[in-house]
Order: sequence, then C-alpha cells, then structure tokens
Amino acid sequence: MIKLFRVLLLVTFGFAVSASAQKKKDYTQFVDPFIGTGGHGHTYPGAVLPFGMVQLSPDTRLDGWDGCSGYHYTDSVVYGFSHTHLSGTGIPDYCDILFMPTTGNPQLKNTDYSSPFTKKNETANPGYYKTRLNKYGIDVELTATMRAGMHRYSYPSTQQANIIIDLQHRDTVINSWIEIVNDHEIRGLRESKSWAKDQFVYFYAKFSKPFKTYGIAINDVLQNGLKKAEGKNVKLYIQFANPGEVISKVGISAVSTDGALKNLDAEIPDFDFKRVQRAAKTAWINELAKIEVEGGNPEAEQEQQPSVNNIGYGASRRVPAKKVPFVDYGKVKRTIFYTALYHSMLSPNIYSDVDGQYRGMDEKVHVAEGFNYYTVFSLWDTFRAEHPLLELIDRKRTLDFIKSFLAMYDQQGLLPIWPLASNETYCMIGNHSIPVIVDAYAKGIRDFDAEKAFTAMKSAVNRNQYGLDSYRKNGLVLADDEPKSVSKTLEYAYDDWCIAQMAKMLNKPQEYAEYIQRAQYWKNVQNKDNGFMQARINGDWYKPFDPTEVNKNYVEGNAWHYTFLVPQDVNGLINRMGSKVNFENKLDELFTTSSKMTGIQRVDITGLIGQYAHGNEPSHHMAYLFNFTDEPDKTQFYINRILSEEYSNKPDGLAGNDDCGQMSAWYVMSSLGMYNIAPGQQQFQVGLPQFEKAVINLENGKKFTILNSGSLVSRNNIYLQGMSLNKKSYNKLYLDYTNIANGGEFEVYTGRLANKMFMQDLDKPESNIADNLIVPNPTIVLLKTFAPPTQVEIRSNDTEINTIYYTIDGSAPTTASAVYSKPIPILARTVVKAVAVKNGKSSFVTEAHF
Repeated sequence: MIKLFRVLLLVTFGFAVSASAQKKKDYTQFVDPFIGTGGHGHTYPGAVLPFGMVQLSPDTRLDGWDGCSGYHYTDSVVYGFSHTHLSGTGIPDYCDILFMPTTGNPQLKNTDYSSPFTKKNETANPGYYKTRLNKYGIDVELTATMRAGMHRYSYPSTQQANIIIDLQHRDTVINSWIEIVNDHEIRGLRESKSWAKDQFVYFYAKFSKPFKTYGIAINDVLQNGLKKAEGKNVKLYIQFANPGEVISKVGISAVSTDGALKNLDAEIPDFDFKRVQRAAKTAWINELAKIEVEGGNPEAEQEQQPSVNNIGYGASRRVPAKKVPFVDYGKVKRTIFYTALYHSMLSPNIYSDVDGQYRGMDEKVHVAEGFNYYTVFSLWDTFRAEHPLLELIDRKRTLDFIKSFLAMYDQQGLLPIWPLASNETYCMIGNHSIPVIVDAYAKGIRDFDAEKAFTAMKSAVNRNQYGLDSYRKNGLVLADDEPKSVSKTLEYAYDDWCIAQMAKMLNKPQEYAEYIQRAQYWKNVQNKDNGFMQARINGDWYKPFDPTEVNKNYVEGNAWHYTFLVPQDVNGLINRMGSKVNFENKLDELFTTSSKMTGIQRVDITGLIGQYAHGNEPSHHMAYLFNFTDEPDKTQFYINRILSEEYSNKPDGLAGNDDCGQMSAWYVMSSLGMYNIAPGQQQFQVGLPQFEKAVINLENGKKFTILNSGSLVSRNNIYLQGMSLNKKSYNKLYLDYTNIANGGEFEVYTGRLANKMFMQDLDKPESNIADNLIVPNPTIVLLKTFAPPTQVEIRSNDTEINTIYYTIDGSAPTTASAVYSKPIPILARTVVKAVAVKNGKSSFVTEAHF
C-alpha cells in the first residue's frame, strides 16, 4: 500500500511538473506602467488589455503638452477615472466618460470633487491600477477587459457614498446625454471634438449595489425629477447608503448604447473583480511571453578589494572600502525591456464591438466581417519599429490592421495617415500605412486583397494634397509651394520605394519603373556640395543655411535630423557624399558635434547625442548606418549608448513621447540586437544583443533564439568578437527575415574592445537603388556682383558629368536649347529654366524668377 501511494504521488507530481512546465512564464513582474508617465513620455498607468478599446486610468492633468495622456507622474491631485486614453502622443485627446467616487454632499465641479493622492498609495501592474483618495478615504481599484472597464470602490462608513459621472470632462463636448435605466444601471453618450473632430463614445454602466438616490445636472444646476438629460454640460451623481464596497462595470462602444451593453455583458457577465483582474493579468502574461529574455548583466558585481594604507616603514593596515549599494542591472534592463514591450502593445486599439459593428471613417456604422477593426495608428512613428516587431510576433493582428486600412480606404477614399476613432487627423507627413502593408506582404502576410491595396497605395501618393502635386511635377516638394518640403520629399520618396517593391512582388514592371524613379527624388534635396538635405526655393538652395536650424523646411527637426533619412538607398547616399569615409565622417559628426540647435524652439526634439535626436523618430535608424561603413563597430557603440542613456526604469525613463509605442519598440528590437531600417526589405541590421538569452516565440510554432554570453561577464562587453547562426560561423552584418522566420539560434560573442579585424571581413548590408537612375535637378544661383548686370549661374547637382540646357524666354528647355557654359546676364524680368541631361535622360525642369 505504501509503495502504491508513492507511485501515485510520483505520478501526480510528474503531471504537476509537466503542467507547470507548459505554463507561460510570468513577465508581468518586470512591467512598470509608471515608466514614461514622467518627463515627456506621455504614457498612462491605468488598466488596459493588449490593444484594448478601454484604457481605464486616472486623470490628473487637464491641459498642457505634458498632459496629453491625462496623467503626469509629478501630479498629486486626481480628478477621476476615465475610460479612454492615448499612450505617448504629442497631442491630447480621449479621457472620455469620467467616474469619480466621493463622500458627503455631491459636488459637480471638478475643482470641488477632485482629491489629493500620494504616490505611496499608488500601484500599477498590467491590467490593474490602485490608488487612495485622501480627501475621502476611498480606495480605488481598476481593471479592464477589451471593451469594458471595472471599478472597485471601498468607501468608509458613510450615508453619502457617491459616484460622480462627468460627461463634460476634458475636451469640447459636441453633444452628450445620460439616462437612468434603473437603480443599478445607467447609459449615455459623449460626442466630443479635440484632435479627433467628431468622436462618439457610448457607454453602459452597471453597479453591484442599488443606488438610493441620484441627481442629474445641466450646466452644473441639478434638475429635479429628470431621468434623462441631454446637452453640452451634463453630469450625474448616484448615491449609496453606507455600501462599503461598490463595483462599477462599464462597457463602451462607438456605435450605440446597445453595442456598449453587448460588449459589457459578453466580457464582464458578473461583478467578480478578482476574476477580471486575473484574466487581464493572464492576457498580459500570454502577450509578453512572445519574447522571453534572461540575464542582461553579470549576476553580481565584483567585490571591491580593501585598500591598503601604508603607515611608516614596513607597516600597513587594511582600510575597508566604502560599501557600494548593489544594483541588479540585469533586472533593471529586463524591467525596461518588458515595460517597452508592454507599451508597444497598448495601441493600435480595437474599435469594433463584439458583434463586429464599428463606426467607420465616413461616420457610418459598418460590420467587420472576419476581422477586428482597429484605430489609433500613429503611422509616421510606428512604421519604423513597432509594426516590424508586430509582424514578427503578432501576424494575425497585423493582418487585421491591414484589413482595417483597406476598410478605411473604402470609407474615405484614402489609406489612413493618422486615424483616431472614426476621424482622419492628417497628422504628420507621408503615407506610412504603405510601408506597413508592403512589409507585411514581403514577410508572407498575404491574406488580403493585394490588388486593391496596390490601387489604394497609388491613389494615396497621386492625390493633390500636402505638396504631392509639387513633388510629382518637380521631382521634389519645392519650398516655394509647401512648408516642410525637405521632410515631405524624403518621406514621399521612401513610400514610393515601398510601392515599387509591391509592384515587383505583383509582377508589374511598368509601375515598378515609375516608382523606383520616384524613390530617388531624395537626390533633388541633397546638396552634393555640403552633403546636407536642404530645401529648394526659386531654383536655388534655401539660404542662409545652417544645418542646426529648426525651421519651416523640416518636420520637428533640422538638416542634421533628416540628412540620413534615405533608408531605401543608403549606398546611393554614400556615393553622393563621395565615399564611405565621407559618409562615416558625417555620421560621426552627427553624434559628436557640440553645436546646439538653433531656430524654432521645439519641446519635442529631445534625447540629444550631438545632433542625433532619439526623442524623435526620423533619427531612429541612424546608429545602424555605421554598418554600411568600414567602422561598423560604431553601430554597437552608439546603440549601447542610446540604450543606456535614453532609457531608464524611472518615470521619466523615455527620451521623448512614446508615440503609441514606437520609442518602446525601438528599445525592444535594439535589445534583441536587430533592426529593420527600411521596412519593405528583408534585412535586419545586426546591432548589440543585450541579454544572455532572448527567445522570440513565433506564431508558426518555431523559436528564434539570440544568445550573448558576454553580457553575463561584463557590462562593458559591447563589441562583437564573433557570430554564429545555427552553430555555424556567420559573417554578415545583417540577418535575413527568413533566418528568423525559420527559427534557429543566433549567437554573438562580445568583448570590451572593438575587434576591427573581425568586423572588416563581414559582409555589409545592401540598400541600393540601381534601376532607372534619375538625373538630379540643377540649381540656378543668383551671383553676387559689384556692378550691373545681374548674373545667374546654373550648377549641376549631379556627382557625375552631365550637360545643362537652359532657356530665358519661359519655354521648357530641351536638348535643342542653349547649352550652359558661363554665367547668364539678367537685364530685365526673366524666367530662367534649366535641365540636366546625362546619357539621353533629363532631369526635371528647375525654374527661377529674377
């Protein structure tokens, strides 16, 4: 009997171990939602599920740039808890449907019902938030499902335990209404405008206990006997008699209160707060376990040896060294990493209800058939790292994103630029849903209408808006025609390169030829004489020119920030700078210059290392460009420096706005040691893996493991000494996507010193446009002369010899026009037009008026 018992015990234990081994590791312990809530990170600490519609979080700041998310870590007063929030944006919106528990006589103005709170009473974990309202002695706990939020309020003993629902809170109300359904339920609508010009949030709320009384106020005046009220300043209080604990559950929808109720009943059928909290944690455990990292630092710092002080001849005594507090840098790095991964999964947000209904970009109600519809795409930011990350670990959701894009195209005739709720904000520049679609298609995510997507892409870049007409007509956006002309030219050229790649994959040679030429229009804003990207105005370069000047020719930046923004043709940029050495020197100067920014002062240009600005996205690929030079070890040096200096585990631990997860996704990808500088192509630059072991759990069931044992030896081991792929020596500075998608093991060996001999023998990445090369536009320069007549000079902007033809009668120049050979005198009002011709191919016409 005893023997049988032991057998049964062993079998039971074996099953338990087996089940435990199959459970996913819990990395939520390393997530700190307060990272990014200080400084200029603009994140929020509240309860949310991965990509959830509801973001239930405290509102502590009503206005100001650092109040974009509704919360800032330095605040000490809370106004309430609203159900929608944006993470890391530079423009405020959301913070809809505010609930605030209070005691005593109900107050309806936020300055009256708000309460102080203290940081020691504040807790945040993935899917859970807790604080204490000092003014009322109320403990507040929050959790969430995808489309509903749950509040748990623990009141002190009181006959007046209130919940204030403020529909006026935060941005401008277009219309709102609220209705008492019964003594357990309310419903309503808040329609508002801010960044999104017309946003609908319907809600349905249920309470665990009956409220004994209520009051509805219009314009802050209580109305007797009303069960429903409508207006632009509608508020409600409900009151409980000594309830102890009250749980509120709130479903939201952009479609209707019926949709909100369906969402609520489907996702939170009861009032079991702990169950919902556990489910939220489980959802985060599953998402975060898609990437598993270990180590990151030596397990213990070397003990400091006691120092020896000599006293007299032959005498000595040991003086104990000062004890330095031990810092577990590995845990710090894992905390930053998993918080970054968490932040990269806060948006985009699901926008369709449980029945598939959603409010589209035409403000009509549609049904998502076979996919979930999403909104909040900060595409100018997130196409760079967040979407490439999600294409590795969340391919099904990426497919839903693309189907959402195509639905938006159907509704508004345009692929999304920066969609928010059911509104196109047209924020930022470029058409960067295009690289997301092309990169996904290139990486095998193809269960969508590719022909329709291709048509939508072409439509987006051939409309007459935001300088695109100038771009097509002139081969660049002219500063004469459009502000931010340099930035727009560069971003449009990259989008065109993406369209060319899609054309190639769809076997469309004619469209490929057209768009691969357009992908080179960056050459028309690159001044070959100084190497900088520079605006063109009246035929010449914008003058006076200072590369540090932030002005109207660039988006949130200067020439330094945009000069290397040619990820689709890095080799072409190297050639135009004259050599790899010149290119490397320019990159070095970017990171090492002591020059300060001049011109327009912008708070969103942050995270500076020299003129490199990590707090703004156009810089994010630049440290990886050293891989194209003969000093690729500098990529490792600067990636390590950026990871170390621009991120921390503190509330101000982000160098700038998190921008819906892009800043965080950069950290994730760079910590894994790989980065795609040009989504749409297959190469990931090799950087510097930060952890002893990182495992990417792919959706196809395979695993890609990245090893760096040197990270366990010393934090100073930042230089590559060797690499292997699947146990075989590896000699490339890049990984192909197929290397990752097929699963395998990539190991790097690192040391304290740059191994230049090893690095010089590695194959360099390629980013080169070799087809249908264009001839860059010439410039027309007004010469400074001391005596009449005025003279103009026409200069080639090509690095190769070409012939310039010109006219001064306003006609279009051809090869039959005059050949330029010397300065042209200008005796009256004159229009000078010129083209450069090489091997029978002409540039666009450059035009100047004198």
